[in-house]
Amino acid sequence: MRIVIAGGHGQIALRLERLLAARGDEAVGIIRNPQQSQDLTDAGAEPVVLDLESATVEQTAQVLRGADAAVFAAGAGPNSGTARKDTVDRDAAVLFAEAAEAAGVRRFLVVSSMGADPDHPGDEVFDVYLRAKGAADAAVRSRTALDWTILRPGMLTDDAGTGQVLLAASTGRGPIPRDDVAATLLELLDTPATAGLILEAISGSVPVTVAVKDVAGN
Repeated sequence: MRIVIAGGHGQIALRLERLLAARGDEAVGIIRNPQQSQDLTDAGAEPVVLDLESATVEQTAQVLRGADAAVFAAGAGPNSGTARKDTVDRDAAVLFAEAAEAAGVRRFLVVSSMGADPDHPGDEVFDVYLRAKGAADAAVRSRTALDWTILRPGMLTDDAGTGQVLLAASTGRGPIPRDDVAATLLELLDTPATAGLILEAISGSVPVTVAVKDVAGN
């Protein structure tokens, strides 16, 4: 498979790229900073420099053409202000979804956030972030030409992955290693029957492959 990942230098994205490359798939990571290219190459991915905050739909669609799936894993980051929550976490996700549709890429995964809600109240930076993610998720869900799956992980950690998760429409709060989020994304890519699902994920006791098959109804 050829998988194009927005936010290709993110911590989850780099892990996913390594997993894809290890099994012989073609991972393409979209990055804003060309200085990050070597990190993607080292992970086995092809870096493509494109700023999703200023790119057009057509420019983005050119990167996506011929892909089997697209993954939106970009984020403004914890140290960014409210403005970039809207331009990256919301607007770039909407742009990427529109570009995937234009490029004929149906399978579309989103790394969202637990608590994402376009109507989330509050004025703190994290409140704006949850609204932005919620608005992006709603925009993706409205695109009938996309076979979308939205993954909302719990509190991300850098602990070693266990390969075991709790994956459901609602899991309650909890931590999850980034390793296990990447493994879950990989399994979701392999399971088209999860299209149309919004899933929460935290650490649990079910192997990732089994957890994804369970939510897919297999």
